[in-house]
Parts: sequence; structure tokens; C-alpha cells
Amino acid sequence: MAGPVADQHLRVMKNGYKLSVGRDVLTGVIVILAILMFAGTGGTVVTDAINSLSGHSRAGDNVLVPAFLLNIALILFGWRRYKDLTKEVEERAAAEQRAKSLAVTDPLTGLLNRRTIGERTAEMISIAHRKQKSITFMMLDLDNFKNINDVHGHSAGDAVLKQVAERISKLVPPHNLLARLGGDEFACAFIFDPEQPKMVERIADDLIEAIATPIVENGNQLVVTTSIGMSRYDAESEGVDALMRRADIAMYSSKKQGRNRHCWFDASMEQELQTRSLLEAGMRIGIPNGEFAPYFEQQIDLVTGKLTGFEMLARWESPTQGFISPEIFIPIAEETGMIGDLSINIMRQALNNAKDWDPTLSLAVNISPIQLLDPWLAQKIVKLLVESGFPANRLEIEITESALFENLSLAQSIVGSLKNQGIKIALDDFGTGYSSLAHLRALPFDRIKIDRSFVASIRNNPESKAIVRAINGLGESLCMPITAEGIEDKETEDELRKVGCTKGQGWYYGHPLSIRETRAVLAERNLLCEEDLDEGTALQSDPESAADEQDMLQKAG
Repeated sequence: MAGPVADQHLRVMKNGYKLSVGRDVLTGVIVILAILMFAGTGGTVVTDAINSLSGHSRAGDNVLVPAFLLNIALILFGWRRYKDLTKEVEERAAAEQRAKSLAVTDPLTGLLNRRTIGERTAEMISIAHRKQKSITFMMLDLDNFKNINDVHGHSAGDAVLKQVAERISKLVPPHNLLARLGGDEFACAFIFDPEQPKMVERIADDLIEAIATPIVENGNQLVVTTSIGMSRYDAESEGVDALMRRADIAMYSSKKQGRNRHCWFDASMEQELQTRSLLEAGMRIGIPNGEFAPYFEQQIDLVTGKLTGFEMLARWESPTQGFISPEIFIPIAEETGMIGDLSINIMRQALNNAKDWDPTLSLAVNISPIQLLDPWLAQKIVKLLVESGFPANRLEIEITESALFENLSLAQSIVGSLKNQGIKIALDDFGTGYSSLAHLRALPFDRIKIDRSFVASIRNNPESKAIVRAINGLGESLCMPITAEGIEDKETEDELRKVGCTKGQGWYYGHPLSIRETRAVLAERNLLCEEDLDEGTALQSDPESAADEQDMLQKAG
């Protein structure tokens, strides 16, 4: 913003300068005429004054006296105006200098701004090219800087930014370019020997270490870390814009890898970014077009072996890219804010199809941590139940422990509203969080789900077995039934049964099923209402449909 504001300020000053110059020219002409009149009348007036004192003056000679006095007044006015003009010129020059400074620098840190760094980098590239050297462009972004502003105030945030700018200035080589691009993002560029890229990495390591050193402000220790992306300019590079864009891509890759680290740009990063952009665009079209559909994973009573319900999972079949894993599209949906619409869309389909299942079957739906930040989530879920006619007491909402860290009070409000409607709440991935017992006390959960990482290793890891046994005992003491996720073989099922788990799910009981496959399984087990049984009979009357149904049953195990 400093660039446009400074440009406008310069334009206003120039227009004012032109107007002032016009007035000063007119004043100068008047003064010159006054001086000429003074020279022409001054001698006569002085002579008359002497004659008047000696008694030899004649009537009418005093007419020139007022003109003479007027000339003196005009000359004094001109001199005063000259002094004022000199001062005004000096002030205007200082103001122009300040405006130029605003146009090229960041007012908080004194570093270059985004507008200028590109121009100066282009100049540096031409110098490096002549010397057969290379240039590195570093993009630095502070991690979790928003927390500093939120907790300690913007004055503390400004102090951190100034201190970070000073630390960067001390560590980068001479003849460098440093800029604050805006917010908590910085950039620097410098020339280096293309045969020694390790030198650049050492500087990046030093920057990471220096920036992470606590900053003391008003008695508070403020700690920030930084993620750094690095790109290099060589003869085959495309130009300044490509150099900066690649450093930016590498910086986001650093954040994705865990933050507080540096990363060189690689061509695969750009390809990944393009792929992600295509997926994001496809999702924005695919959600309203019905490309996302619910799949259902069976949940089994480990004591009786009976089917007790399903967990709903999201699946995406893109018309251009085929089946896409939820491990790919769910993070994109959460980062872009589409997760709410995606979840509601799939839940609507699932509830409409599950309302005619046998009344003993439940439906579990996992809620994203992002959705728990929506104060209207409970109302949206209740609205879906009303529209579909699905009984609230057969719906189980699963919440992960990580979802509770952002805003526990809001989560309590949402859970309370859902419980008031008769909806059950399960704590998912239990054992992987940091304050599980506190969460069990803070929220009225109906079920605990043991994370699959413990279940998968229960047969060959005594610690995992001990954790599963402890969680099961905790559930019994709190009157909360336990569900074990990730059962993939009979041996694991037997171990869980011995430990005391009452419910389980996993691929041992079959892969997740589509709506059509689920109905086929339920029809086979007489767990559909009458109209659905008629539908199943109609399917079997067609040999092709019957063959499809047989395949479905085999997949379901």
C-alpha cells in the first residue's frame, strides 16, 4: 500500500508546487517593478525631504512620498516572500524525500517493500550474469505469527517484526537485497558462487536458528519460527517473476514438511501445485454436481458377530481423473473451506439412503475439526435429519481429539445441542491426543473409538496391547462402549475380544461399500425395510443386476 499512497502524495505535491510557482512569479514581477519605481522616485523624494527640512520645499512636491513609501513596503513584502519561499522549498524537498522513501521501503522495518524488491533483483541479476555468478532468492514466512498478535497485541507483533528484520540484516551476506513483503513475510536475495550452494543452506540454517531465539517484549518472551523457501537464478532461468514464484512455492513446501526449516525449489513442487490447483477446481464443480458419494464401512458386534451399523466415508469419482483418495481431497477441502459443503452434501445422501435400513443399524459420521469451528453446525445436522426423516438416536457423530484444541467452549456448545436432539457422540482416534482424560470429563461422549495404530500392532507389541486394555477398562468404568478401528484379520479380532472390546470395524469385514453395494448386503441379511426388499427383488429379476449383486456380496466378505 505504501507505493500507491506515496505516488499519490508526490502527485499532490507536484500540483501544489506548480500553483505556488505561479504565485511566486507574479510576486517577483511586482517586486521588480517596485524596485524600478524606487530607483526612479527615490532621488526626487530624498531631495524634497531635504528641502522641506531647510524651508525651501514647494507645494505639490510631497505627492511622490506615498509612492516612495509604497515602493519600500513592496520591497519588504518581496523579501519576506523570498524567505518564506526558501523555507517552503526546503520543506517540500524533505517531503518529497519522505514520499520517495515510502514508495520503496517498508515504514515499520526500513527494508525494501514488495514493489521494489523485484526491480532491484533484476538489477542484481544483470550484475551476477556479468560476473558469471548465481543469485538465490529466499522467501521467509514466520510460523504462527498470528498468535503473537492475538495473545500479546499488535504492538508486540510490530516489535517482533522489527527484531526479525534486524536479525536477517545481520546474517545475510553484504551487497544483498532485503524486503518485507507484507504481514509476516520477508524476502532476501544475494549473489553466490554457483558451485557452493551449501553456503546458502548454511545461511538459511543460521536464519532459522537466529529467528527462533526468544524476543523479550514488555517482560514477555515471544518465540516465533520461520519457514524458508529458496530458489536460484542461473543462465537458463526464466526471470525475476519465476525466481520469486519458485521461492514462494518452496516456502510453502517447507511449511507442509513441518515448518521451522528451509527447502530448495524443485520442479516437482510446481507440478504438485498445478495438480492441487486442478483438484481444487474440480472439487468446486464436483461437490454441487454430485461427484462425491458416501461409502459405508461395516461395524460388527465382536461378541455376536452381528452387523450393528456403518461408518460413512467420503469417496470422489472425478469424471476426468477417476477415483481420488480421501487422503488427497480431504486436506484440500479443509484448507480451502470446502469441507463444510462437502460433508453436508455427503451426509444428505447417506441419511436419505439409510433412513430405510433396519432400525437396529446405526450410522456414524466423522466431523472435521474445521467444521467444529462453525457455530451453526448443530443446526445444519438437525436440519438434515428433519429433511431425510432419519432417526436422531441412530446417528453417531465422531469427533477427533485434535478438533477440541481450537475452541473447546464452542465444541461443548455444539455437542450439547446435538445431544439434546438425541444424537450420540463418539471420541475418535482415542489415545493419540494430549489431554484425552480432560476431554472425556469436559464433553458427554457416548462411545470411545481406539485409534487403528494401536489395534494394528496389538498382536506383536505388548505396549499397544496394554494401551488397548487400559482404554477398554477406562470405557467400562465410565460406562462408555469401545469400538476398535482397523481390524484386518481374525487374530486381531480374537485379541480384541479377549481384551473386552465389544465392537469393531475394518477391512477384515469387507471394504467400504457404495450405496448400491450396501443395499445388496442388507437385502441378503434381511436388514432392509419392505420397500427396499422389493427393490432388491427387482434387481435380482435382471440377470445382469443379479451378477452385479453377487460381486458386491463377495467384496463385502
